[in-house]
Amino acid sequence: MSTPFTPAEARHAVDLLASPSLIRLVTEIDDNGAIPPRRLAGTLPDLSAHQLRSASDTARAHDLVRIAPGTGLELTDAGTELADLYDALARWARRHSVPATVCEFSGRVRHVLGLLAPSLTPENTDRPGLLPDVHPIGTEGDADLACVRTLLIQWLAGNPQVVGAEPVRAA
Repeated sequence: MSTPFTPAEARHAVDLLASPSLIRLVTEIDDNGAIPPRRLAGTLPDLSAHQLRSASDTARAHDLVRIAPGTGLELTDAGTELADLYDALARWARRHSVPATVCEFSGRVRHVLGLLAPSLTPENTDRPGLLPDVHPIGTEGDADLACVRTLLIQWLAGNPQVVGAEPVRAA
């Protein structure tokens, strides 16, 4: 599958998607439903006020969440699909024990995004994305990684607002 992403677009998209606070926000809403804006700090107490504000603003600016009257911050269709992508990335990492046998969800997602980032540019489309310093995963792992890469590319292609330059922040 060819990728229409420039190196800058791929780097921007992966940096955005690999944000630990964005991963936490999207997966929390996916797992537990809408979060009233005033309950964000209580729902995600491990994130600072700055991290919560940044994740919320970024997610709204990229059309991943919206504020629904009466319920609070909820996922858009793109946000729900991103949560599914995060789950697929974490499942692959868990199945292949990367980056370690025991690791938190966001760490797994960020690691797999890092593995896949190099393969998102046209000059690297023929490889799934393993970095030279990563231990070999095996034929099955490589094939599974190629499938996860396809899911990432499809999601990015369907959500150009994440791939492009920094959008104007939501008010």
